[in-house]
Amino acid sequence: MDVVLLKDVEKLGAEGAVVHVKPGYARNFLVPSGLALPATPEQVKAVEERKRQQGRKSQRILGDAQSLKGRLESKSLTLKLTLGEDEKAFGSVTAHDILQALQKEGVSVEKHAIHLAEPIKALGIYDVPVRLHADVTANVKVWVVKA
Repeated sequence: MDVVLLKDVEKLGAEGAVVHVKPGYARNFLVPSGLALPATPEQVKAVEERKRQQGRKSQRILGDAQSLKGRLESKSLTLKLTLGEDEKAFGSVTAHDILQALQKEGVSVEKHAIHLAEPIKALGIYDVPVRLHADVTANVKVWVVKA
């Protein structure tokens, strides 16, 4: 029996593939679990159309991420850090602080997209990576100055 896979099935195939399986496996497991449908011409066409739509959507998302990368890399953020005696820092600059500064600049990203290995506890200029998409990472220049 031929079935069209609706989701990736380990050791069987990827989503959208038409595979030949035993009728009992399809009837008792794949179809009731929502993993596959019988391979009729209509189902094959519907799966192919779904793939095309997902491809267009992923291309649009990738294009949006690349344009946002250009906007982010043209920005320079200045954050203040309070210093005490002997130039020792009180507190630190965290991903949350960078997120708030980006929001003030009118750029909306998610907090988990900001990859700061550890909080910044010294004055200086830092390049902070912001992962916008699996293939797109922007570096934001962050200036940490004395408050």
